[in-house]
Parts: sequence; structure tokens; C-alpha cells
Amino acid sequence: MRGRHPLIAVAVLLSGCATGTPAPSPGPIGVVPVPSSVRPGVGEHVLSGATTVAAAAQLAEVTARQVAALRRVTGLPLEEADARAATLRVEHDASQPEEGYELEVSADGVRIAASAPAGAFYAFQTLRQLLPPEVESAERAPGVEWRLPVVVIRDAPRFSWRGLHLDTARRFFDVETVKRYVDLMSRFKLNRFHWHLTEDQGWRVEIDAYPRLMEVGAWRAESPTWSRDDDDSVMDGVRHGGYYTKEQMREVVEYAAERFVTVIPEIELPGHATAAIASYPELGCTGEQLEVTTTWGIFESIFCPSEETFAFLETVLDEVMEIFPSPWIHIGGDEVPKKQWEESSLAQQVIEREGLTDEEELQSWFIRRIERHLSANGRRLIGWDEILEGGLAPNATVMSWRGTEGGIAAARQGHDVIMTPVEHAYFDFYQAGPEGEPPGANWSGSILPLDRVYAFEPVPEELTAEQAEHILGAQGNLWSEHVPTREHLDYMVYPRALAMAEVAWSPKEARDWEGFVARLPAVLRHLDELGVSYRRPAEHLATAAAGSD
Repeated sequence: MRGRHPLIAVAVLLSGCATGTPAPSPGPIGVVPVPSSVRPGVGEHVLSGATTVAAAAQLAEVTARQVAALRRVTGLPLEEADARAATLRVEHDASQPEEGYELEVSADGVRIAASAPAGAFYAFQTLRQLLPPEVESAERAPGVEWRLPVVVIRDAPRFSWRGLHLDTARRFFDVETVKRYVDLMSRFKLNRFHWHLTEDQGWRVEIDAYPRLMEVGAWRAESPTWSRDDDDSVMDGVRHGGYYTKEQMREVVEYAAERFVTVIPEIELPGHATAAIASYPELGCTGEQLEVTTTWGIFESIFCPSEETFAFLETVLDEVMEIFPSPWIHIGGDEVPKKQWEESSLAQQVIEREGLTDEEELQSWFIRRIERHLSANGRRLIGWDEILEGGLAPNATVMSWRGTEGGIAAARQGHDVIMTPVEHAYFDFYQAGPEGEPPGANWSGSILPLDRVYAFEPVPEELTAEQAEHILGAQGNLWSEHVPTREHLDYMVYPRALAMAEVAWSPKEARDWEGFVARLPAVLRHLDELGVSYRRPAEHLATAAAGSD
């Protein structure tokens, strides 16, 4: 992958633990995100042909999946045994938080304790990072000694929402790429996959009631070629598109659920709707026959607030809810130009009929109506922070992207918030340069280096303790205008997603930039085995190496 830099070897340390826990001594512990508490010991345990496994009934299914993966790559039998005799024991411990766990490696064996399958799953992800990186091999890795350091780890997440977003509307990625994206994020304890499925440039969801969405909306005639000068006027002349069948989307949901990842679909409204309106012109305010957009940006075409539009959107959302069991449905709500509403007699009639002040309140009314439909089906609405304009829908969750101000305002009003501010969380930004970097977002050369992701604090100081309870967590976002391949996707997301994972999982007191950089090489070796085309952050690793001299 162009732009990759040589990895500079540094010592692997685990530094920084929760308040009251002494920092561990330097050792071979390279885990991301950093656990709540780590007590390194002396010595090691080696998985071998004599290793046997036992799991509590409540945790048997998740254990079986994880052990099967270990069995495949190690070639070890890892046979089941009585709990008293097994050397790898997975025990039920009701005192553990739902996603928490205890992992104890001694010279004699391995013990995992969890109260729920999610906690056991995360314990196994930590265990994988403690093993040699060949554990990630796609095939059996012969000749490896499967050594584990003696250690006691107690761990639980800081936030319930630990998210990663992927825009498949501007660039269509196949199902295998989407599943791989989910698998990688789950290995680092990220648990919310925000799947951006509709846009001006493409509609990606199979909807039985509206076949033209797939026939027309899923395809655009061409795409811009990238330019460092923020000029997207040169086109590639290549038809681009595709959509996910219901069967494929259910496959992703099931795949994610096995990895304790919730898939949150996003259906954009009332803006970013050109692909839908190109399919069904009657949904717009002008009735004009549009083409699916072939350039990037914000466009005037938006859904008109007619009964026909609401019938369409409710039908679409009904079919989406049949596929995605997520408690949340994301409706976008961002970047909605109001010109067509200003010029639409129908929109103006709605404003007058409903006693609304202006088009901002019309947007709020529009979203409130959608929220009522979602609420009637037991779902919660999420929208970008523009849904604050004109007044929030009663049970809406705000995804704060234009800085943290929208999230602060929503939390003060008693609404749940996901923090994903552009200055810390937009993985389509350059990581350096931009000279020497592959294409990034055309936001005037905006740069988001790894250390700025890591510096993100999701809970603003302005909030009271009660208001801070509404901060569900944090999320990294990848918009795909300039990300046409899986390799480029890898490059933009990793290792920045590792930094976001630590922000969202680890105790605030445990986070330490130097410790993160010191642990990073061990994790990158695992990504090497997984075939991830990540960006090698040589500038940070070089600094860490110099500091350790």
C-alpha cells in the first residue's frame, strides 16, 4: 500500500493502570485497549497438546467458537475436560459487569471469569493479543510455541457505545469486506457498527416495495477522480454501484452478533436523498427527474414533507427494521438545504397547518414524525447533531459531529449522546502531510494524526455528573469519497481505530499516550498476520524509541 512506512522496533510495555493500581513493570504485555487493571507475574504458560478446556454452561457457546479458532491455527486438540482438571477454564462469575472479565494466566493454566458471553468474548480477545501474532494466521501455523505471560487482568469498559462507522453509499464495498471490517473492530472491543447505507450518490438497501431503488438508485454513471487541489471536476467515466440483498444484510447482522457487535443502519433523511428521489421523483419537491449524483458535496434535493413521502419512508424503515434488530435506527438528519422547502407550496402549507415558525421547525416536525413511527416499533432514533435545529424529537439520541457543542446541548436537555467530533473522529482525514499520503478527504487538507485521536475525551468538562451520564460513548467515522479499495480502507482506519478503542474502553486514568505507543508494535504484528494494510505510524514509534534509549 502506498504511503506505508517501515516499522521501527520499540520495546513493548504496558503502562498506565486504573486509579490505585500501581503501574506494572516493563514486560511482554502488549494489549489494546489497555485493561482496567494489570498485574504482571513471573514466568509463562504454554498452550500444548496437554491443554484441556472447560466452560460454564452460560459461557459454553462463546467459548466453543473461540476455542475452535485457536484449535484451527495452533493444531492443538484443546479437548474438553472436567472443570477440576482443565487447564483453560472459563468460569461464570455473577459479580463481573456484563462486558467485564477477569483473565488469570499462571504457570499451571488459564482462568477466565465472566458473568455474560460478551465478557468472555472480550477476555478471549485479550488472550489472543497475549499469544504470538501467528495466532491470527489464516492457516495452521506450525512450529510456534504458544506462550502466554503470567499475568492477572481485570477489565471492563468505560462506555457502552464504542463505535466505528463505514460509508458504503459513496463507495460500495462487498459483503466480505464489511464482515472483515466488523471482525477487526470486534478484536479491539469496539461494539457498535454504524452502517451508512443511503446517500445522494447511492442507495444500498434492498427494499421489496420499491424496486427502482435497486434498479436506479444503487448506480451512478461515474465518480470524480481525486485531486489534492480539492477539484472533483475530472470524472473517471466508470459506472459504480451495487446494493446489499436482505439475505446479505442478515448475514452481516448475524456475523456481527457472534462478535457482540450491534449493527446500526443509517437511512438518510430528509437530506442526502438524491438517489432515492432519482428512483421516485414524486418524493421530491420539484417532481423533476434527477440522476443519481456523480459528484461529492451537499445537494438541494431533499424529501418533500408529503404523505406520499412519509408512506415511502415508513415502508422503507419497516423493511429495514425487519432486517436489523438494533435498538437504534440512524436517520441522518444532517446537511439539509431548505431552499426547496422555501419554494414548495406543499412545504409551506405544512408549516402553516402545523403552526411551525419556519423551515428549521419543519425539519424538526419531519424528524419527530419519523421518530413516532420508530418508537411505535420499539426503536430509538439517532441523528447527527443538526437534528437539534428547530427542537429535538422527544427520545432522540444525538450523534455530535460538528465539535462537541451539539452533544453538550443535547445532554443538558436530557438526551443521550454519542461523541464523534470531526476534529478527533473523522478517519477520512489525512494522517500527516498530506504529501506522501494517499487520498484523504477534501476538507482543505484536514489532518487527523494518531495522537489527536488518542487525546480525545468524550465527556466534556462543561457537563455536570448527572448530565455526563447521557454520554453513551465515542465513535470513529470513515467517509468513503476518496477510499475506493479495501487496502485504502485499512490504511485510513488503522491504527486510528486502535486509539479510538482505547478512548472508548479504557478508564480515563489508565490512558497514557507513551504507554499506548509502546504497546502498539505488538498489536501491529497481529495486524500484519491478519493482512491489514494499516498505516505504520513511524513518526510516533520513532519518538518512543528515542525516549527509551
